[in-house]
Amino acid sequence: MTLRTRITLLTAGLLLVTLLLLGFALEGLLRSFLYRNLRAELLEAGNQVVRLLNLGGQALLEAGLPPSLYAEVQLLPEENPALLAKEGGISLQKSPALGSQRLVLKEREYETLLKEGEVWAEVELPREDRPLRLLVYARKVEVNLAGAVWKGVLLVGKPTEDLEATLEQFGRIYAGTALLVLLLALLLARSLVARALEPLEWLARRAESMPDRPEPLPEPEGNDEVAALVRTLNGMITRMQKALEAQTRFLQDASHELRTPVTAILGHVGYLLRRTPLTETQRESLEIVRREAERMGKLVSDLLELSQSGTWRIEPVPIRVLDLLEEVKEEFARSFEGEILVEAPEELYVRGDPDRLHQVLANLVSNALKAGAKRVWLRAFDLGDRVVVRVEDDGEGIPPEHLPHLFERFYRVDKARDRERGGSGLGLAIVKAILEAHGGEIWVESQVGQGTAFSFSLPSAAPPPPPR
Repeated sequence: MTLRTRITLLTAGLLLVTLLLLGFALEGLLRSFLYRNLRAELLEAGNQVVRLLNLGGQALLEAGLPPSLYAEVQLLPEENPALLAKEGGISLQKSPALGSQRLVLKEREYETLLKEGEVWAEVELPREDRPLRLLVYARKVEVNLAGAVWKGVLLVGKPTEDLEATLEQFGRIYAGTALLVLLLALLLARSLVARALEPLEWLARRAESMPDRPEPLPEPEGNDEVAALVRTLNGMITRMQKALEAQTRFLQDASHELRTPVTAILGHVGYLLRRTPLTETQRESLEIVRREAERMGKLVSDLLELSQSGTWRIEPVPIRVLDLLEEVKEEFARSFEGEILVEAPEELYVRGDPDRLHQVLANLVSNALKAGAKRVWLRAFDLGDRVVVRVEDDGEGIPPEHLPHLFERFYRVDKARDRERGGSGLGLAIVKAILEAHGGEIWVESQVGQGTAFSFSLPSAAPPPPPR
């Protein structure tokens, strides 16, 4: 998952949690406000009924209860909560909204009413489709009827359907609005994050396209985090450049300095072998010295060439692949007792430096001969914009655990055997460096006892224009 996606999802998650919390808070506030107004309305209606009762029961009978309320005045013949909860008090008067129905509280609510003088309760009245829920305010009152004072209960209620419908409508509107806000925020966050990360993406592209020898990146204007990162990277790149230059100078200087004594050793050993009478033991010792000096000379040459690999001057031109393979075949055919076979389309061209690519093929063929091959195949295949060249042999093969390390510097599959063959462990590293300088790549396939195949790809090219 990319950093842009993670930041966008994190922003969306935080916004979603915020919207949920805000929605619950607003719904709670709205519910509290609506029910507070309903309670105030019921209290006011109850106070009006009490004022009528204070004028006497006859006034209440004449005025009646408010028709918009579900209200009832009940007389309490005895203070028995169980009986009240079962049957309700004797109804003195009901509002028209109740019809034939009664407002009956629960036993626990009647107990609270008789103890504290008032209570809030929820009552359900049966209906055909579903019960009608009411919020009921009940309080103890005294009714004066014909000069006699009766203890009673006033119950005033109002349906909560409209309130709940209002709350549900609010929930639907808020959910739709929150979803729209969340979608817009996602699009805006993705755009803003993309704009914020654009300098980092530019930095990644520049770093990816950087050549083998790193170069400082152009520093952006400003003092933000990206500019600080670029300055830090440039400082690191500068230190790397100095280290690479010091390493290259050391390899070049050491190689040049070692060439002279190695050449002198070979010259004196050759003179002694040609002009001096020697015993068999002495001749054998000098042959060993010459062989080791020759190996040292090859190692010095490889080191010098490898140190210059980062600054090779490649002069690419269209090269006919078949001609390149035939040249390498002719070079080794004189000293190779086996067979070298060439297979390539006649009109197949690559773009590269002829001398360097000849060096690549010669190195691979030389390795095949050192591996005891009796037959070597040089093949080329056209893959459209790329050309693949394969050097296959029927030699001893390479164990699979060595394949990932073949192109490392100074790596040998069998150190003792490679030393006898004169290998320095740098040939394949040089081959890889040459091909990478051409924009190509190389890989190897091998099975012990069956042979090895080195393959490399290069950009294809059109045939050169005919000479005028």
